Amino acid sequence: MPNSRPKRRLPIVYHQAYQMDIGDHVFAMDKYRLVLEILRREGHATEDAINQPEPATLDHLRLVHTPEFLADFEAHRMTPRTMFSELPLSSNIVEGFKLMAGGTILAARLALDAGAAMHIGGGFHHAFADHAEGFCYLNDIAIAIRQLSAERLIQRAAVIDLDLHQGNGTAHIFNTDSEVFTFSMHQEDLYPAKQESNIDIGLPMFADDDAYLGKLGEIIPARIAVARPDLVIYVAGADPFERDQLGNLSLTMDGLRRRDELVSKACHDQGWPMVAVLAGGYAPDKNDTARIHANTAIELARAWGFGGPGQNPDQPENTH
Repeated sequence: MPNSRPKRRLPIVYHQAYQMDIGDHVFAMDKYRLVLEILRREGHATEDAINQPEPATLDHLRLVHTPEFLADFEAHRMTPRTMFSELPLSSNIVEGFKLMAGGTILAARLALDAGAAMHIGGGFHHAFADHAEGFCYLNDIAIAIRQLSAERLIQRAAVIDLDLHQGNGTAHIFNTDSEVFTFSMHQEDLYPAKQESNIDIGLPMFADDDAYLGKLGEIIPARIAVARPDLVIYVAGADPFERDQLGNLSLTMDGLRRRDELVSKACHDQGWPMVAVLAGGYAPDKNDTARIHANTAIELARAWGFGGPGQNPDQPENTH
């Protein structure tokens, strides 16, 4: 596994087609564009480091999802397998979700090469093998892990899921897979019906920065290290934010930045290649959500020693 600081800009995966048309919805689909705009404006995203994915193929999707679910999904049929997504179903959405699944596969490949990568998209951790849930049609996290495993690029993987909501779909998909370690820290008394991860920490309402970061520090890196991952997928939800509309945790923007710093630095120091995906975020001001996600990319780049604003990418800043 790579242990030296890569002398490049942080690889970023993004596609403008991520902005799918879901109508008037609490999920601000234009957050993906806003995140990239922040990173470009502040000098953290250079054009040569931005990578456009190809859509995941049906062969990729079949590594995780059942034929019956995929048939309904591809045909845009609202059935008990698709209806609990709480999203419309159209060709625009089918292609957008396939593109994001391809984006997580690409970001994982880039992370294996560079040490870390940021996917400005993905993180659809409520999708099960046989049905959609909670704004999630395709479990891009599981698809990427299964594809890289099939190619023998990795043997073991870990999922660090710090979205507000438990990663129930991911936990269920991997519940009998000894090569994939799942960790979820989330608000306990909240959607979804919980599945069993390798480690679950359910936090009470109004848990603040200190409570959250204290619990997280008990798990990372020591309890993840037993999994000896060849790749970490970090589900960096913005929804533990104190002003999020769908939850009741009380993390400040700085607390979320410190969360990202802790995870990114731990993965770097342990030599675990990592890819961050966005997952949820539902602040009343979508610019707050975009800022939180952009901070994830910035902390990832800092921890792994990628060049920052105004720097020669061949002479990265040493911030740790």
